[in-house]
Amino acid sequence: MDLMKSLMIAASGLKAQSGRMRIIAENLANSGSTATSPDGDPYRRKQVTFENVYNRELGAHTVKTGRITLDQTDFGTRHDPGHPAADERGYVKTPNVNSLVEMMDMKQAQRSYEANLNVVRSARGMAMRTLEILRA
Repeated sequence: MDLMKSLMIAASGLKAQSGRMRIIAENLANSGSTATSPDGDPYRRKQVTFENVYNRELGAHTVKTGRITLDQTDFGTRHDPGHPAADERGYVKTPNVNSLVEMMDMKQAQRSYEANLNVVRSARGMAMRTLEILRA
């Protein structure tokens, strides 16, 4: 596999993991967002899917972010009778975002991003060494 293919495949991984981190950050930012009325729903956690795409120009498979889906797990509840979104029993629906899960996902996305970045650095270093050899 040539260096250009390696760079393009790694670049697609960087872009995909960057999109994943953006969605995770959005989930964390909205982890405290509740509805404004008793019949409304709070923020629902988003999940990123990835797609394996064959790039004809490269002659190789790359990755890209696919559909953004909504997590269908149940909302949590907390007792807060004074809240505008409280039901008749005084409970407010809370987002289905678990900060620990989001932080774990963020760490995994960060490590995948760093791995792809290391591929780019290595390919760049090999290209530079090749140019030095050709100059000599």
